[in-house]
Amino acid sequence: MKYIIVGLGNFGGYLAARLTDLGHEVIGVDSDGSKVEAFKDKITHAITMDATDLQAAKGLPIKETDVAIIGIGEDFGASIMATAIFKQLKVKRLISRAISVTHETVIKAIGVDEIIHPEEETAERLAKRLQMKGVLDSLDVSDEYNIIEVEAPERYAGMTLADTNIRSEFNINVLTIIKMEEKPNIFGIMSKKRKVTGVVSGDTKIEKGDILLLFGNIKDINRILNL
Repeated sequence: MKYIIVGLGNFGGYLAARLTDLGHEVIGVDSDGSKVEAFKDKITHAITMDATDLQAAKGLPIKETDVAIIGIGEDFGASIMATAIFKQLKVKRLISRAISVTHETVIKAIGVDEIIHPEEETAERLAKRLQMKGVLDSLDVSDEYNIIEVEAPERYAGMTLADTNIRSEFNINVLTIIKMEEKPNIFGIMSKKRKVTGVVSGDTKIEKGDILLLFGNIKDINRILNL
């Protein structure tokens, strides 16, 4: 897929580099030449350009772009102008970052396809992880349901998933098991790497130190976390 990311700050720059690593074509745009310089070797194309300039934006391959992301966070006015311009140019999908309630109200009125709040979302995810004992990571599916990563309780070590009766006892599904393997990094130093088991079955065995990826109601998840 082809992406245009406007704003190569901490959020936009990392997103652009990550999407490039995943094999997508990414055009990163920023009016600050130093930020463009910092990412020119990390993304497909890095361009110094004022995204609030309609004529300059028209020079971008808008029609061939699948998603445009306005990642500007520091300059309220520039974010709104860039969002409006990309909407006017009829990009296929427009995502814009909001940094305040007022900001969100304005860009919502412009008609973006999606509004993101990276700082709030990260804080919410961290708060959920910190308040739930033993949770390594979490993803909200709804107000009531979560997907979480949790270290397997010791009582399950050496048992198969069928033997644990997790689903019948707690009404929780084990989506997969993540195993931590020690492998040398580029400097030859041993470090732990995650290996996902894939689709699990009742015969899949849980070993000490494994991480379980669980899906279920938050109340049920809390019950298994208190084991």
